[in-house]
Amino acid sequence: MKPLLQVNNLSVSFKTEAGKFQALKDISFSVNRGEILAIVGESGSGKSVTSLSILQLLQAPPALYDKGRILFSPDGITEINLLGSREQELSHIRGNNISMIFQEPMTSLNPVITCGEQVAEAIRLHQAVSKKDAAIKTIQLFERVQLPNPGSIFSRYPHQLSGGQKQRVMIAMAMSCKPDLLIADEPTTALDVTVQKTILQLIRNLQKEEEMGVIFITHDLGIVSELADRIMVMFKGSIVEEGWVKQIMEQPQHPYTKALLACSPALHPKHVRLPVVSDFIREDLTAVPDLPLSVVVSKEPDQSPKFSESSPVLMQVKDLSVWFPGHKGSPPVKAVDEVDFEVFQGETLGLVGESGCGKTTLGRTLLGLVKPTAGEIIFQHRNIASITRHEWKELRKEIQIVFQDPYSSLNPRLTVGGAITEPLKVHGIYNSDKTRKDKVVELLEKVNLKADHFNRYPHEFSGGQRQRIGIARALALNPGFIIFDESVSALDVSVQAQVLNLLNDLKRELKFTAIFISHDLSVVHYISDRILVMQKGKIVEIGKAKEVFLHPKENYTKQLVESIPGRSRI
Repeated sequence: MKPLLQVNNLSVSFKTEAGKFQALKDISFSVNRGEILAIVGESGSGKSVTSLSILQLLQAPPALYDKGRILFSPDGITEINLLGSREQELSHIRGNNISMIFQEPMTSLNPVITCGEQVAEAIRLHQAVSKKDAAIKTIQLFERVQLPNPGSIFSRYPHQLSGGQKQRVMIAMAMSCKPDLLIADEPTTALDVTVQKTILQLIRNLQKEEEMGVIFITHDLGIVSELADRIMVMFKGSIVEEGWVKQIMEQPQHPYTKALLACSPALHPKHVRLPVVSDFIREDLTAVPDLPLSVVVSKEPDQSPKFSESSPVLMQVKDLSVWFPGHKGSPPVKAVDEVDFEVFQGETLGLVGESGCGKTTLGRTLLGLVKPTAGEIIFQHRNIASITRHEWKELRKEIQIVFQDPYSSLNPRLTVGGAITEPLKVHGIYNSDKTRKDKVVELLEKVNLKADHFNRYPHEFSGGQRQRIGIARALALNPGFIIFDESVSALDVSVQAQVLNLLNDLKRELKFTAIFISHDLSVVHYISDRILVMQKGKIVEIGKAKEVFLHPKENYTKQLVESIPGRSRI
């Protein structure tokens, strides 16, 4: 019996202005029917190029298939070399025999066609059924992927669904023709932990029912520990390790695999420096000497500045509500509903909850970016919930924000130096451009960037570097209070570790107060002194970070903790 998919000695490169870039380097692997193979690695490791190569979705040129074979055997006897197949044959295989779920469903779904029509269209494309029968099959698929009110979802547009619901529509579309092989490319990266857990279980259940082969692509080894049968680790276009899940998780051999396992903040005491990839492996792919064979888990004591609730109160929030008008006469949406809490001088307060719980709205209201419906925000002994726009301009020196997506918050036409210099000019800080430039260079170096980055543009940086730029810009005015809104959510685990290390270093040096917003409770526990849990606009639990994380009192908090990927390793 032949493997369902067999990739032999595949090499893929791209033509660039700087020359030829080798994205895949002579990789070989196989996937059997009825198993889940997880391909793990950070951005740039080659995992997505691998998945797109299987379906021949890379544009050629600039993509070049230098060598190799991609053999597909749906019946276990005959083989089809996808790399040498004609477009007509590939069109039949795509969506019919091999389906793919992409990372971002909003960019994969057509915004002007209803969700049901899009899935029904995929069914009619590959099956000889009527429009009515395709609609019936679509609603049955929506029921199977556990979408609420399948008939209603059929007639809704993508923007009317939550992230988890859109991903279920994509899964329904991928499953519509009962594929032999399902490729899931980072399908849960942007989802809340509870939604992520549900989606992973759904993929596992469908895989067992249909006895599909599955390739699951991710940068998080914690996720695959509870999902996959085998793991393949990729680094810089090469396969560096492959084996059964238990073998890889308990006895990793390659230093890069050890690094991915060790970077999780859940494995380390609060505020202690997290391991990063460079602690394990050099640029030339050789291991760093004197590395313990076991995965490094820090046992150092907490080195952070000691915060206590006897510290002065910096901000007090009283009965704060933010309501948005309902749609077409429906009741108002209570995004923030009569919340009360305090933020103490020098602390990091973690704000955690699922999408839609109100945490981002709350953060933006504290910054004056959203007008409250009712309540008070007492900051430095005055109610800033009702101050004027001019007064807010002055207060911007004291309160800053670092956004989730630094690329969308940076002007692509401004150099990095220009973006960080801008707030200094607006507030009239320093008398000359040279003094401002010196200050910006100092900030860049403070966040572990270089002076020559001053004249580069945002698109020239990686996601982690852009997040450092966002932090540098927030620090430009030397604020005493910073809100971090999902600032590490979209980063690879090792880059996330680098940014968390940086934030701890900056807090020790600059002693600012922070609110750290995230849906990831393990990250919030690591970086925060106290944790505030939100659900449906209300605060359901608040307490010291260790107590909330290890001994949650409320069922909702317990659910968040239990949904953390790879929780058994904590």
